[in-house]
Amino acid sequence: MDFLMSGLAACGACVFTNPLEVVKTRMQLQGELQAPGTYQRHYRNVFHAFITIGKVDGLAALQKGLAPALLYQFLMNGIRLGTYGLAEAGGYLHTAEGTHSPARSAAAGAMAGVMGAYLGSPIYMVKTHLQAQAASEIAVGHQYKHQGMFQALTEIGQKHGLVGLWRGALGGLPRVIIGSSTQLCTFSSTKDLLSQWEIFPPQSWKLALVAAMVSGIAVVLAMAPFDVACTRLYNQPTDAQGKNGVPKFSATSCSASAPLLGTKDVGIMKGQTGHQLFKVTQAPGWSPILLGTQS
Repeated sequence: MDFLMSGLAACGACVFTNPLEVVKTRMQLQGELQAPGTYQRHYRNVFHAFITIGKVDGLAALQKGLAPALLYQFLMNGIRLGTYGLAEAGGYLHTAEGTHSPARSAAAGAMAGVMGAYLGSPIYMVKTHLQAQAASEIAVGHQYKHQGMFQALTEIGQKHGLVGLWRGALGGLPRVIIGSSTQLCTFSSTKDLLSQWEIFPPQSWKLALVAAMVSGIAVVLAMAPFDVACTRLYNQPTDAQGKNGVPKFSATSCSASAPLLGTKDVGIMKGQTGHQLFKVTQAPGWSPILLGTQS
């Protein structure tokens, strides 16, 4: 039941946050491997991106990729939050003295996130392809011509097999490990701290809301560089054998280069504003109550 409720709650939030995910994806693909000032900036910031997409692609385009996004959220968060909830209920996240253990929470969050993300990787890849599709005058990144989720999965599976469906999955794991462990650990720690301070009544929805907002900010700061690399990895063109058509990114570059580039290349933090708004609503305490920059 925990898995079902966690997945349904995440889907409810996803309906409202998917436009932010569309904006984030396009801002992260903008200027891919190009020096600043050498490419046209279609999306100057998250608000300008909303207006541009609405004007050129139409308002419906802000919900591109909604079907795979809903399915991914159900699979990913159903497994991730459900597994984490079971670990918490079983007392595995507390020390022998009964106090909350941030290290155990981080480890449990990372493991739960990896399971959900790897199983849902083909859905996430198709979601990225669909959300990147745009009219030629505002297109960024490689443009796939998918007609929908099932058509995309069928075509990729027929052409490249299971390997093609899970292309980029390993490169996405560092993103999930960092993001999930940071989010769930920060959420649990913040919630326990607020309970100790007795700022809100016990079991109050405000407690979960504040903890979700804090964890949302933390996860974006930690995960943004990996998220940029991962989005570009999933959206790369492929050759007839299903291999990357252009040697841009690999699992190694996604996991190793991103944190190093984060201090030097402003592009590695692209889409952070949209990502932050999206992630706040995906925290474990925000979704169940269905409230849930371009640099």
